Parts: sequence; C-alpha cells; structure tokens
Amino acid sequence: MLQVNYIRENREKVLERLSIRNFKLPELVDEIIKIDEDRRQTQTSLDSLSAEANAAAKQIGDLMRAGKKDEAEALKAQTTSHKENIKNLTEKLTELEIAQFNLVVQLPNLPYDLVAKGSTAEENEVVYLHGAPAALPTKALPHWELAAKYDIIDFELGVKITGAGFPVYKGKGARLQRALINFFLDHATAAGYKEMQVPHLVNAASGFGTGQLPDKEGQMYHSTVDDLYLIPTAEVPVTNLYRDVIVKEEDLPIKNTAYTPCFRREAGSYGAHVRGLNRLHQFDKVEVVQITHPDKSYETLEDMSQYVQSLLQELGLHYRVLRLCGGDMGFTSAMTYDMEVWSAAQERWLEVSSVSNFETYQANRLKLRYKGREGKAQLAHTLNGSALALPRIVASILENYQTENGIKIPEVLVKYTGFDMID
Repeated sequence: MLQVNYIRENREKVLERLSIRNFKLPELVDEIIKIDEDRRQTQTSLDSLSAEANAAAKQIGDLMRAGKKDEAEALKAQTTSHKENIKNLTEKLTELEIAQFNLVVQLPNLPYDLVAKGSTAEENEVVYLHGAPAALPTKALPHWELAAKYDIIDFELGVKITGAGFPVYKGKGARLQRALINFFLDHATAAGYKEMQVPHLVNAASGFGTGQLPDKEGQMYHSTVDDLYLIPTAEVPVTNLYRDVIVKEEDLPIKNTAYTPCFRREAGSYGAHVRGLNRLHQFDKVEVVQITHPDKSYETLEDMSQYVQSLLQELGLHYRVLRLCGGDMGFTSAMTYDMEVWSAAQERWLEVSSVSNFETYQANRLKLRYKGREGKAQLAHTLNGSALALPRIVASILENYQTENGIKIPEVLVKYTGFDMID
C-alpha cells in the first residue's frame, strides 16, 4: 500500500497519478490526509501527557524517598486525571489508526511515469512485435477441437468431476503439461532463479501482503473452516517468504521461481473468448519473483520482460508485448508488460504472461526491507512475472503447430516430452 507520509507530502502528484488509472475515489486522498493530521496531533498530545505522567511518577518517588509523604500523596491525586486522559487519547489514537488504514488500503498503486492514461485494454501500447503468424493448413481447428480430435484434454470429464474450468489432461496432453513445467523451471534456474516449493493455500495475512486482499477476495477460493485461501498465483506464497524480513543490501537482487497450480474463481467470465483453455479455474504456472534495490527495479523489469520473451522465442511463437495503460493495470502494479501470443486458429491475441513492478507497494504491506551499509532499513521493491502460464501456451502450441497429420512439438520440448508429434 502507499505510505501515508508520501501521500501527505505529495498530494498533487498522488492525485495526478491516480487520475492516470481513472481512479473513482480521489476524495480518499484528502480524507487520509485529514485523519493523519488528527492522528499526529493526538499522538503529540499523548506523548506530551505521557511525559508529564512519567515525570510526576519520578517526582512522587523522589518525594517518598525524601520522607515528604503528604506532598507525594497530593501529587498522586493530580496524576489521576493524567491516567484517564492517557486512556482516552490512546483509544482515540487507535480509532484514528484503524480509520486511516481502512482508507489507505483502498488506494491502488501509483502508475509509473511511462504508464499512459487509459480505461480499457484497447488503449494499451504495443511496444514490441515478434515474428509472424503461423501458416496453418486449410480448415485449421481451434485448440478445443484439436484436444478432442487427439484425445489429449477432456473438458467434459472435468465438468463431471468438479465443474467447468477444471479440464482433465490425458496421455500426451498430460505429458506436454509436465514437459512445459520442467522446461520453464530449468530455464528459470539457469537464469539465476532459485526454485522453491511452496504451499498452495495461504492465510489472510499472506493475501494482504501481496495485495490480493481486500481487493480480490471475490476471485479467490476461500476455505472458510480454516480461513485459508487457495493461491491465485505462486507470487503470493513466494513473495510472502520475505514478510517481516530485513534482508541485506548485498543480497539483492533475490530471485525465486516456483511451479504451482493456480486457482481463480473468474466470476463473471462467460462467452466464446473464455472457451477451452482460454480461461480456467485451475491451471498450472511457473512464476518468477524478484526483490530488488529501488534504484534497479525498472532495469530489472526490462530484464524480466526479455527473459519471458526468450521463452516464447524458443517455443517459436508469434507474440507481442504491451505496456498496460493505467486503467487496465492490476491494483498493486506500478507498471506492467503483458505478453500476448497470436492464435491463428482463433484469430485473436492470447495473454500468456504479465510482468509487473510493484515498487514499494507490496513491500510496505509485507514490511519487507533491506538494510544498507549505513544501517538504515528501507523498503525494497518487488516484481513478479508469469514464466509462463500453461493453458494459453498449450492452446497456442496446439493451434500454431497443427498440421494435416497431427500436431508437431516445438523442437526445444522434444527432450522433455519424449515425442515429437501428437497424432
């Protein structure tokens, strides 16, 4: 979340950057500043009164030791009102802190200077285009028809077992999934990321730390008996490894990767654009997460974007890179690149990765700091990216590599799959 001191000292800039997002509640900024003024005044009064009470207590002790009992008792009577006032001020301070917190968590992150104003995905900026659409055979099929034709993904069986959005991968379809996971993990570790195995359920504190709560609770599966949430992405548990941690500056950047299943309710998602693998409730993903020095985070964002693109290039996929406009960015992001792969069979772009810099937004929630040689603890910057999410990558491979005789496997995956054709 944003730091209150920054909001107070940079009111105009905060309002200007929130307008880039088309944020609908700019009045929250002045409410936060007003409560903060009350909070600081109350804190000053409480500190002053507490100092007076402490001084009186010391004076009472001195009088008692000097045998001046009557004077000590008289001073004790005067301090009774101090205790009551301290109690009242403490209660008021707590109320103000809660009210301030409840407002601050409603503010999204401030967009970076390169982020353009906009409201919809159509206003995102295309910053790079790679390759050309695949040349497909006559009457090319979308991936859901290919999945049925070659019996590698069964959507109806998933409906029977669980419900829509929970496909069953079969035979070479399951092996392709496993091959992609290992391919992505091997490349991540070769790029300096440490592989982690993390829980697939998290507590509310973890959801708050990375910004899923209270913003996206309606999109998360909630195990109410234990008050745990199924993870929407490995970003949540991996980043929370460093909640309430002070790292050494010389240890930055910290680079972690993890494979996990991901669970998203995707409430309100209907229509042809979510057919097949285009949008699921459960899917597999390899995530990369970095914790960096604030001076290096945008350089790191570019590096992470290039890393994700290298995976798409090795898979031989036609893709583009978008810099998201303010209105299309996630709540916690300061700047995001989306990578989209062209589906020649569906004739549309499919998002396969988002790479984001959160600056100090998550770190402030997590209390994730680094300490430099001068000994001062400061908030770190956090970044994450999909590297990669499997469903639309699988969809793209099936569609773009289809031939009249079957589906070719990208050459870089053959050593992982053990076969070069789905037929």
